[in-house]
Amino acid sequence: MSDFQTLGLVAGGLGLFLLGMGMMTDGLKLAAGPALHRILAGATRTRMHALGSGLMVTSLVQSSSAVTVAAIGFVNAGLLSLGPALWVLFGANVGTSMTGWIVALVGLKFKVEMLAMPLVGLGALLRLTGEGRRSGAIGTALAGFGLLFMGIALLQQAFASLAGQFTLPQGEGPLVVLAQLGIGLLMTVLMQSSSAAMVITLTAAQGGLIGLQGAAAVVIGANIGTTATALLAAIGATPNARRAASAHVVFNFLTGVVALLLLPWLVGALARTREVVGLPPDPATELALFHTIFNLMGVLLMWPLAGRLTHWLQQRFRAREEDEAQPQFLDDNVLAVPTLALDALSREVTRATQVALRMTRSACMDAPGLPSSQFMMT
Repeated sequence: MSDFQTLGLVAGGLGLFLLGMGMMTDGLKLAAGPALHRILAGATRTRMHALGSGLMVTSLVQSSSAVTVAAIGFVNAGLLSLGPALWVLFGANVGTSMTGWIVALVGLKFKVEMLAMPLVGLGALLRLTGEGRRSGAIGTALAGFGLLFMGIALLQQAFASLAGQFTLPQGEGPLVVLAQLGIGLLMTVLMQSSSAAMVITLTAAQGGLIGLQGAAAVVIGANIGTTATALLAAIGATPNARRAASAHVVFNFLTGVVALLLLPWLVGALARTREVVGLPPDPATELALFHTIFNLMGVLLMWPLAGRLTHWLQQRFRAREEDEAQPQFLDDNVLAVPTLALDALSREVTRATQVALRMTRSACMDAPGLPSSQFMMT
């Protein structure tokens, strides 16, 4: 196979994966919208409830961004305070590791073409016959799932042919590890998808292009790279959205730094953990396990720091919130979930009405000769 054909396979496989991931996420969000709201609304009791809610919903809809937006929407609506919302976000980070398990245990183990094509066909049929209904959303998710697996198959084929021609940076020196970290970070920033960076890393490691420790460093870089998306989403957003984005950055950056410092020991412990759990001995499975352990370690790190972080965030980003002329519930992030967008719009209209009524009362009371009681409204 020529280099041009191999690059075409990589580009096509990545494109199918991203398209499939987008369709699957959109379909699952629409199909599970009410359930997502019910689960997150009950996340206020304890840290563990909030953490479990974030993890479960992210695993369900395969989108930490959707869970982040939903959590921000609940904070903006006053249904969820900032403290529990942070634990929902931390749980969402752990839930993203489900993508790695899907790829490692299904996408790289079976002849996925035999499963992918029927899924695409069934999904397209449900989407065409169920337009505007939940069955249509499920069809979109199934078709996306099939395209995702087709993309994985193409990437696996491409990396298998590249294995004998070149390898990614290898070694354990500080500069090599930083280069590997930079590869993961750059891939995530350019593609705006840590899931895409993860599947490329898994298939590359499975194909022998990079060693286990190097691939683990790439995964850490991809996790840190997701903060770029959060920072972009926070530009021009409400104060609560910026607080949530800041918490996401702190969680990923702190976890990444600690994981890099402990990287040789973590990688050494992977084989023993895999044997205890009874998982198959291959690089992709060990990387999926590393990604899960890596994010769980972040939760343990944040457990004693969350209270201080919440207090610090509540003291930040207050200028726009105190300005009544600025929307407090509306920003571009909530548009990703239609029910949240409608709820945010309703609350913003209510707030604007209350401000207008207060200003009208104040003006009438200050106007001489006018019976202000005529303008008092409830």
